Amino acid sequence: MFLTHFCEKFFYLCKPFFCCGWRCCVVAVMFQISVYQLSIFYLKSVYQYLEMKNLLFVLGLGCAVSGGAAVVSSPDGDIAVNMDVDGAGRAVYSVSYKGMPVVTESGLGLSARETAIAEGYNVEFGEVVEFDEVWTPVWGEYAEVRNHYNELVGRFRGESGPDFDVRVRVFDDGVGFRYELPQSGDLYFLSVTGENTEFNFADDYTVFAIPGDYDTDEFLYMRSPISALGEKLPRARHSESTLIDGLAVQTPVMMKHPEGKVYVNLHEAALVEYPAMALDVDVEKPGFKSHLTPGADGVRGYVQLPFNTPWRTLIISDDARDILASQLIYNLNEPSKIADTSWIYPQKFMGVWWEMFLGGNSWAYSDDISTRPGVTDYSKVKPNGRHAANTENVKKYIDFAAESGIKGVLVEGWNEGWETWTEGRKNRHFMFDKAYPDFDVEGLERYAREKGVKLIMHHETSANAADYERQLEAAFDFMNEHGYDAVKTGYVGYIIPRGEHHSSQWMNDHYIEVARRAAEHKVMVNSHEAVRPTGLMRTWPNWVAQESARGGEYEAMGGNPPEHTTILPFTRLKGGPMDYTPGIVETDLASYGFGNNSKPGTTIARQLALYLTMPSPMQMACDKPESYRRYADAFEFIKVVPVEWRTSVYLEAEPGDYITVARQDKNSDDWYVGAITDENARKAKFRLDFLPKGVKYIATVYEDGKDADYKSNPKSYKIYEKKVDYKSEMTLELAPGGGAAVRLRAIKN
Repeated sequence: MFLTHFCEKFFYLCKPFFCCGWRCCVVAVMFQISVYQLSIFYLKSVYQYLEMKNLLFVLGLGCAVSGGAAVVSSPDGDIAVNMDVDGAGRAVYSVSYKGMPVVTESGLGLSARETAIAEGYNVEFGEVVEFDEVWTPVWGEYAEVRNHYNELVGRFRGESGPDFDVRVRVFDDGVGFRYELPQSGDLYFLSVTGENTEFNFADDYTVFAIPGDYDTDEFLYMRSPISALGEKLPRARHSESTLIDGLAVQTPVMMKHPEGKVYVNLHEAALVEYPAMALDVDVEKPGFKSHLTPGADGVRGYVQLPFNTPWRTLIISDDARDILASQLIYNLNEPSKIADTSWIYPQKFMGVWWEMFLGGNSWAYSDDISTRPGVTDYSKVKPNGRHAANTENVKKYIDFAAESGIKGVLVEGWNEGWETWTEGRKNRHFMFDKAYPDFDVEGLERYAREKGVKLIMHHETSANAADYERQLEAAFDFMNEHGYDAVKTGYVGYIIPRGEHHSSQWMNDHYIEVARRAAEHKVMVNSHEAVRPTGLMRTWPNWVAQESARGGEYEAMGGNPPEHTTILPFTRLKGGPMDYTPGIVETDLASYGFGNNSKPGTTIARQLALYLTMPSPMQMACDKPESYRRYADAFEFIKVVPVEWRTSVYLEAEPGDYITVARQDKNSDDWYVGAITDENARKAKFRLDFLPKGVKYIATVYEDGKDADYKSNPKSYKIYEKKVDYKSEMTLELAPGGGAAVRLRAIKN
C-alpha cells in the first residue's frame, strides 16, 4: 500500500513534466508499468538508468538535470517552469499552469558596458530543493505566512560571456526567478545598460496597466489586450511624469486569459541596489521585456560582483481570489533586519491634510516667495492667514482623535519652506527641525500626550533627496526629542540629484537608507511618491506603508472612477500596503465653499469598505472632524475597524469589477467584511462559513441605500443589525460605485 500511494503521489506531482521534452517523458514511460509490479529494487534500477541519461529525479519535488532542459514544479504540481538554452545558446524559460502554457519560450539576458549575457551558453542544473517554513509578520493580512516552494538553480557557462546562475523558486501560487552573478576572473564590477528578460505569453491576455514612467505611478488603469495596448494606453503626463519612450507599461501588471482560464500578476520582489523594472510591450508576440530605469548618466545600474538581481515574479491562478491572497512577493524578500520590532505598531490616524486639498487652507505660512528656509526669520514675515498647521487648528484634530479612539494625528505644513516648495531651482527646500512661528512644537507635544494621542511627522522633500539625506540625522533627532515615532515622507517633483528618477538605482538606495536610519531611531515610515513597493516591508517592517499610485487625494482633483479601487489590490497592493487615505464622508466637496467642484467616485458606504479591501497597517480617516460629526453613525465603523489582522478570506473577486473580503481582527474574535463594485450595481453574495462553529454573531451592516448612486446620490446609506452564524448566507446590495461594510461581533455567553 505504501508503494502504491508513493507512486500515485509521484505521478501527480510529475504531471507538468510530460510536455517538457524527451528526458522528462521517461517519467511517463515509467508509470505505464503497473505500480503493483514495482519493487524497491526496480526503483533503484530505474534511478540508476536515468542518472546515466543525465536526468536526476528528486522524488516528490520535480526534476533537475546536468546538461539539457530541466523542469521544476510547484509543491502541488500545478505550476511548472522549464529552463534550457535555445539553439543559439541563449538562456530561455517557459511556464505552464495545470498543463496549459502561460509563458512560452522567453529569453533571459543582461547587458553591461563590460560584457553581456546573451548567446553561446551551456547549462547545468543542481538538485531541486524543497523549502517550507511559517514566519510571523510584524503586521499584515495574516498573523502567519507559509513560505513553501521548490527551488532549482541553473548554472549557465559560456566561452565569451560571464558566468551566471538563474535561481527559480516555484510556489503553489506562482514563480520567482533572479539572476545571480558571481565574481569570476578579472570581472569585479558591472555597469548595467539593460536587462533582456522576456515574458512572452501563450495568449493575448487582457492587461490592467498604467503607462511606463520613470517618475510616477499616479495614473488611472486601463484594460486592453496586449495586442491593442498601442492604441489604448494613455500618454497624458502630469507634474512629475517622465514617460518611457516607446510603448511601455509599469509593473505590477495584472492579466487575465482571454477566455478567463487563468490570471497572472507580473511584478518584481526585493528591489535592492538596482533600478526598478518597467516593461516594454511587444504587441506581436504578445509579451513584454524588462526595461530598467536609467540613472543620471544613462547607465541603468552599477553593481559589484557577486550580485543578485531582484526577483522577477509571476503570481498565477485560475481563481482571481488567489491573486489577492498571495504572499509570494513577501516570501521572496529577506526576513526582518530589525531584531526588536516591539516598537512598530499599526494605527489609524487623522490629519491636517484634506482641508488643503479642498482649497480653503494652505501648507505655507506666508505668501512671501523671498523667504528661505533656515535663513529667513519667519516671525518677521507677514502670515497669509490660511496656514492650516497652526496650534489651535491642530488641537481641534487632537481633541477629536482622542474622543474617537484614534491614536495618531498627521500635521502637514508645520515646517519652514512651503512658500516656494515646488520650485526646482533650489538646493534647499525645507528645514526638518524648524517650525513655523504659529506651530508650538513643545506645547502640542505636551497637549497630545495628555490626550493619549501621538503626532505624526511630515517630511515633504520636494524630491530633493540629496538635501534630505544631509538633514536626516537632525530630522530624526528632532522627532525623538519631541515624541514623534512615525513620519510621512514625500517626493513631489523631479529628483535632486538632478537627472535621477524616482525609480532609479540611486533613489532605490535612498528609500532603503531612510528606512534603515529611521529604524535606528525607532521611527516608522510611510513614504509617498516613492518607487512602487516590492515586498521590502518584510525586511524593513518599520516601512509600514507607501502611496506610489493614484490615491484618495485625487477625489479632490477630479475624482477617481469606481473601478480604480477594484484594480489597485490586484496591481499596486501586491508589492505592499498603500496609504490610500480612505474615509471621505462629505462627498459634496462644493459644500465647503472653496470652489472645489470635484466629484469623488464613491458612495459613503464604499469609503467604509475600503478599510477592508485596501488593507494597510497605517490607515487614515481623511475627512475633517466636522464632517465625521455630521455622519457620526457611518463614522462609527471607521472608529472600530481594526488595522491588523489574524487572517483574511477573499470571498469574491474580479479585477476591475468587484472585491469582497472578510478579515478577522488580530486582537479579538470579531470579523469584518468589505465589498466594493465598479460603476455597475451588483449583489455581493457569500456564505459565512469562515466563522467558527457554535458561535453566534451580531452583524452590523453599513450598506448603500436603495436609491444610492456614486454620481447622483452618494450619501444614501443604511445601517442595520441581524444575528448570524457559520451557516448563514449574506447578500449585500451594492449601488453603482458603491460598497458595503460589515462588523461581526461574537455574542458572549
